Amino acid sequence: MSSPRWTLDGQRALVTGASAGIGLAICRELLGLGAQVLMVARDAAALEQARAELEDEFPGPEDAVLALPADVTDEEQRNEILDWATDLGGLHLLVNNAGGNITRPVLDYGEDQWRGIFEVNLFSAFELCRGAYPLLAKHASSAIVNVGSVSGITHVRSGAPYGMSKAALQQMTRNLAVEWAEDGVRVNSVAPWYIRTRRTSTKLADPDYLDEVLLRTPLGRIGEPEEVAAVVAFLCMPASSYITGECIAVDGGFLRYGF
Repeated sequence: MSSPRWTLDGQRALVTGASAGIGLAICRELLGLGAQVLMVARDAAALEQARAELEDEFPGPEDAVLALPADVTDEEQRNEILDWATDLGGLHLLVNNAGGNITRPVLDYGEDQWRGIFEVNLFSAFELCRGAYPLLAKHASSAIVNVGSVSGITHVRSGAPYGMSKAALQQMTRNLAVEWAEDGVRVNSVAPWYIRTRRTSTKLADPDYLDEVLLRTPLGRIGEPEEVAAVVAFLCMPASSYITGECIAVDGGFLRYGF
């Protein structure tokens, strides 16, 4: 029998950007550990397909995995998400995974483009943390995990606004961790390097670029979404109860080299 420190039985988790890639893998991991999972993403059709897939994979209570299509950058829709979670009984866990990017030289960004990157990567997470705080603080122990990037730690050719937004996300993580520690809300982040998802598939399809990436990755391979999800799940579990304000790189050793 599993130790309760290594399960999420009775926990309710909200995951944004949940319809594919890392977000979907996080939902799968949390479900497997016993959590009820609330999935949020913009694409309603993709989200429902992902929800149904998980429901088939984890047969059990009908409400074990629920979904709400919403754009986290929209204030009204963020409020709908939080109202939905409240109506379902509150939250124990929040995973801010929604993100996006446009890669180009600094001088080629339109103002709406670089501001849009900050809206989805940083501002939406900040507002969801603030909005979810009253729900999370009701419990003796709860957790927030923000999905950042190695781009917030070093230069990785991903475009300045993306790296800036992810660096700010990590600082937000540290600040909230200290401010909310006395309320029993732990706040941590993860920083993935290249992970095999639909979003990275185009770049990694270039064999020369792939070789460059692998040469700078000590483990010599691209990461899988499940490898990020496992770290996120650990940071949600009671087993990590003395960890807060941390950023854990899931990068195959990349940050020891840089790019």
